[in-house]
Amino acid sequence: MEKTPTVVPKEKPPRPKYNMWQSAWYMLRLSIREKEKKVPILCTATALLAVASNLISLAITPVILGAVENRSPLGTLFGLIGIFVLSGMVVNAAAEYVSVNSLYGRITVRTAIITKLNTKMATTSYPNAEFDEKFLKMQAKAQQAVSSNSEATEAIWNTLTSLLQNVLGFLVYLALLSSVNPLLILVVTGASLLGYFINKPLGEYGYRHREEEGKLSKTLMYYFTCAESAGMAKDIRLFGIRPWLEELYAKTLKAYQAFHRRAHNVYIWGSVADLVLAFLRNAFVYAYLIRLMLAGNLSVSLFLLYFTAAGSFSGWVTGILNTLLTMHRQGLDLSTVRECLEYPEPFRFEEGESLEPDPDRAYELSLEDVSFRYPEADKDILSHISLTLHPGEKLAVVGLNGAGKTTLVKLLCGLLDPTHGRVLLDGRDIRDYNRRDYYRMFSAVFQDFSLLAVTIAANVAQTEDSIDMPRVRDCIGKAGLTEKIESLPKQYEEKMCRDVYENAVMLSGGETQRLMLARALYKNAPFVMLDEPTAALDPLAEANLYSKYHEMTRGRSSVYISHRLASTRFCDRILLIEDGRIAEEGTHEGLLAKGGRYAELFEVQSRYYRESETPSQ
Repeated sequence: MEKTPTVVPKEKPPRPKYNMWQSAWYMLRLSIREKEKKVPILCTATALLAVASNLISLAITPVILGAVENRSPLGTLFGLIGIFVLSGMVVNAAAEYVSVNSLYGRITVRTAIITKLNTKMATTSYPNAEFDEKFLKMQAKAQQAVSSNSEATEAIWNTLTSLLQNVLGFLVYLALLSSVNPLLILVVTGASLLGYFINKPLGEYGYRHREEEGKLSKTLMYYFTCAESAGMAKDIRLFGIRPWLEELYAKTLKAYQAFHRRAHNVYIWGSVADLVLAFLRNAFVYAYLIRLMLAGNLSVSLFLLYFTAAGSFSGWVTGILNTLLTMHRQGLDLSTVRECLEYPEPFRFEEGESLEPDPDRAYELSLEDVSFRYPEADKDILSHISLTLHPGEKLAVVGLNGAGKTTLVKLLCGLLDPTHGRVLLDGRDIRDYNRRDYYRMFSAVFQDFSLLAVTIAANVAQTEDSIDMPRVRDCIGKAGLTEKIESLPKQYEEKMCRDVYENAVMLSGGETQRLMLARALYKNAPFVMLDEPTAALDPLAEANLYSKYHEMTRGRSSVYISHRLASTRFCDRILLIEDGRIAEEGTHEGLLAKGGRYAELFEVQSRYYRESETPSQ
């Protein structure tokens, strides 16, 4: 008997926390907080001017035609024409002025949201930024919502303006047509609603399939970027991959074009429905108004006025519905932005106990039965680790790739919280403290460090305000970089990062590592953490740099991570991490004498370096 396959129900997307009206109210409050009250005021002015311009266009022909019917003097005709032309010019000029001046305020409000999002990313708890998939997806969508003038955080003002404009126009034209026959209003409104509900699902095709389009667009951009990338230039030429790249680009472009053909075919049916409904609506209105005119109840000028108004009334109804649909979509994006800004923090910050680091004080740092497991992982990366970093002790952590060395340092630094156990500072759980205060306890250098597009001095001091230049020079000197820096034309004021400055200074790998040492020394924190910052250097350069670290951090509690075991022989204690646990512990000489796993790994590395240094015969 065949087994019926289990059908897994498709998970519904989560409902947004805020609806479109709450999102609109949020933007209005934000504009006031950012001292841009003129934004909603100018939106209102824009809507009023648009309706005024429409009414002028509606009235000009019937009024002049009525004057002709009444055999008004030529001067009166020219006067009426002049009034309408002048009114149109004034209204259009005012509308243009308002439009130009509203742009800057809208950009200011959007920039405020960009600043909030950047602040959130820079200050959020490390696990959120590192591996919380829900937060990272939310953050990516929020960044998209502020990426241009056409995105929700700025386009919402156009939508609100359009909504107000359509509502005002609807009310004015409702009053105008109600003087003819309510049936006329019902027919026009019914045709508009029917057209809207036919076009709504058709028009949303692109929106419903936006992820498909986005994926194709992103892939196209990726291949385009690869083709012009300086980093890919050598591979394209040496491996002859240009035809392959062109083929991949062509296939993706073909799929992208096919998507838009499908979308276009869907939209055509909406256009056909609009055309048929417009024909039926206009036929009814036209027939009814002609009947009134033939019965002598309507002049030619009023016929033209009401017929034009009926068509425009349909536009106002459809405009309100389409604007609400657009506002709903933008409300989803704005809700995402707000949810990202309000995303819960697993760490305590300002609500935690304050902590003032004292570099001259002897602190003790401990892990108490600590285990850690990354989200979605099937086992712990570290399991039941207990250790104490004593005041002034230099501790080395070694092990194979993936053993959990970096995770151990992140736990000590407070970047991660253990899934089991506690991290203690002088016996106190670090979760009690303001985590930002706790971070000030550490000078850390990781493999992936940050060089900013500022001066060398600012990169050392990590600020551009109140830089202590004597201290910068002292730290640069201790790191062994004085001769290099002072040989440069602008010395400590040389800019870094050629992505921003064409003439920025370029330091070698070893020089950059020394600059990171100078930065760590400048911070002058109680603990120094070095997580394989010299991985890109050769063994001799690494040993030399670690010797510098050892010399400069004398008296400080330090943790060194290296995959080269010989580099950390100067440390007071060495931990070998294997299978998530402390496999061996002791001094370099003691572990070699023990003849265990550490000695085995050391011998393998030593033999490799001896063989690599043997000249070829």
